[in-house]
This record gives sequence, structure tokens and C-alpha cells, in this order.
Amino acid sequence: MKFLKETKEGALLLIYVQPKAKKNAIEGIDEWRGRLKVKIKAPPVEGKANKEVVKFFSKLLGAEVTIVRGETGREKDLLVRGLGAEDVRKRLGL
Repeated sequence: MKFLKETKEGALLLIYVQPKAKKNAIEGIDEWRGRLKVKIKAPPVEGKANKEVVKFFSKLLGAEVTIVRGETGREKDLLVRGLGAEDVRKRLGL
């Protein structure tokens, strides 16, 4: 899976965010970008969408999640600390 990579600190999850959606949800896999498509309710204003992404994935995965790249764009790299790539894949149901 292109969107999930193993690192020393944990798993690196590559996502593509669509802000201002009706609800927070995982849409599927964007094969062209090699990223997981995610819809987020929050608007991309003053970091609200970023906070919502971190909150959504932290709750979903039950682990600490931080944005390591892409804070100002739609393509973001999330570091999931303490979980391996296989654990993240299972918890996402992919």
C-alpha cells in the first residue's frame, strides 16, 4: 500500500483531505496520488481542518497522530506513533 509506510517512530499515513464535507469519513484510496482520501467537516481556515484531521485519526486509531508534512495543503503526511503499518491498516479496515 503506497499510502502507508513503516518508520522508526511508527507508521506514516499519506492522506488527501477534502475539507468542508458533510461528515468526517474515509472515502477510499486515490490510486493516482497514492494517498488515502479523507473527508473532513471543518473548513481549511486557521488550522481547523488540520485539528479535525488529527482528532479524527487519533480517535479512529487509538494512538497519537501528528501532521509531519503538508499543513497548508490537501496532501498531508501523518505520523501514527506506537503503531506499525499493519496495525494501522487493520484498524482502518483496509
